[in-house]
Amino acid sequence: MSRGPKAAEQTYDRSIVEGPIRSVVWKLAWPTMLQNILGGLQGIVDHAMVGNYVGFAGNAAIGVAWQIFLVVMVFISSLFTGMGVLVARFVGAREPDKVNRTVYQAFLTAAAMSIGVLAPLGYILSPSLLGLVNAAPEVQAEALQYLRIMFMFSFGMIVYFMVGGALRSAGDARTPLRLGIMLTLLNITLNVILIPGLGPIPAFGTTGAAMGTVIAGGVIAIYSIYRLFAGKWVVGFRRGMSWRPDFTIIRELFRFGIPTGLQGVAMNVGGVMLLAYIGSLPQSGEAQAAYVISYTQLFSLITWTSAGLLGATAAVSGQNLGAGRPERTIEAVHVASGIGLAVAATVGVLFLTIPDVLLGFFGVDDPLVTDIAVQLLMFLSVSGLFITVALAYTGGLQGTGDTKSPFYISLVSQLIIPIGICAIISATWGLEATHVWIAVLIGHMTRCALSVIRFRQGNWRNIEVSIGSAGT
Repeated sequence: MSRGPKAAEQTYDRSIVEGPIRSVVWKLAWPTMLQNILGGLQGIVDHAMVGNYVGFAGNAAIGVAWQIFLVVMVFISSLFTGMGVLVARFVGAREPDKVNRTVYQAFLTAAAMSIGVLAPLGYILSPSLLGLVNAAPEVQAEALQYLRIMFMFSFGMIVYFMVGGALRSAGDARTPLRLGIMLTLLNITLNVILIPGLGPIPAFGTTGAAMGTVIAGGVIAIYSIYRLFAGKWVVGFRRGMSWRPDFTIIRELFRFGIPTGLQGVAMNVGGVMLLAYIGSLPQSGEAQAAYVISYTQLFSLITWTSAGLLGATAAVSGQNLGAGRPERTIEAVHVASGIGLAVAATVGVLFLTIPDVLLGFFGVDDPLVTDIAVQLLMFLSVSGLFITVALAYTGGLQGTGDTKSPFYISLVSQLIIPIGICAIISATWGLEATHVWIAVLIGHMTRCALSVIRFRQGNWRNIEVSIGSAGT
């Protein structure tokens, strides 16, 4: 039998608004950090297997296609930031009925957008999108089918991200970790079968990586939907609630979510434009492969953990603001920054001391790709310190409902500054790979400084949320 509001309220973890902040942040952060690391293994396995069976053109294809896919995917997923703001605030205020209504409306909206918009438009526009990044012909050939599959069958991954965000905002970070482990193990198994082929199953190469991702996401989505309707989790779709679209809630989802979506689009457009500039270099294929492996994969060792801290900080910040305890929000941001700096410094040392070992895992044996990638890792060892602090403060802003400030900050630091630097140098002295890496570092430093300044201004204290009474 589905649980009602009273039962749901009893499952909320009140230590988030009452217990020691350091232990609370860590309790929410470590499962999410581990989930992100395990989830990131999907990308690493994709790149490692494709790099060994297809070559660096396959690595570049996955990186280019994934960067394009994220531009659109992040916008749809922004609904879940809006959902997270509302869920955390209502959990802190002990309003479980509003929590469940918010999650259900997020599910309906995401389903309509992913199936009705993303799938058909993504399939049609994939060739044109690949042309925008100046991908080499051999890279485009590998990337097209991968990108179309990701667009057409994205709903499973969208549900997975939605469920994880809802549970974490409600204070349950361990269930998303279990789902992440299931997803990763299933995806790796499928990759081992589909990329190189096994028995009667042919080798699909780069396309097999996409097939494994969407099949695994679909299986986890079906299981998650069942659990939500069965009322087995701290959030769920209980009997008696309205099943119709509630446009009051949907407007609030977009109100808080759209700035985050625009932020994600700006950041990923910046990434696509950087790829275009890298594609204009003399050794474009090698440079793009080095960028994909070093930045989108190895640098993720820092961003995965930092994103976990962002999610934990957002949940703690939102719940404590909802409970009328903003001073705990400030403390949570400081604690998350300290943890992030420790992780980033450790990974940065690895980038500087054993880059050949890290690159060797991806099957990199081309001397030019190796040289470019090692140089980039040197810059990223410093960038990681700034980006982890920026993400901790972003979590504090977004969790309390200030989703506009991170958008403007990202627009300046991740798009205008790095792309502007590349454009000026390209038009004057002539662009080299080192110039691109410097532009990335300056962008990260700017994002950190602006995020800290904006949070300390304290305007987030006065943000209010409201979705009205339950519909009939």
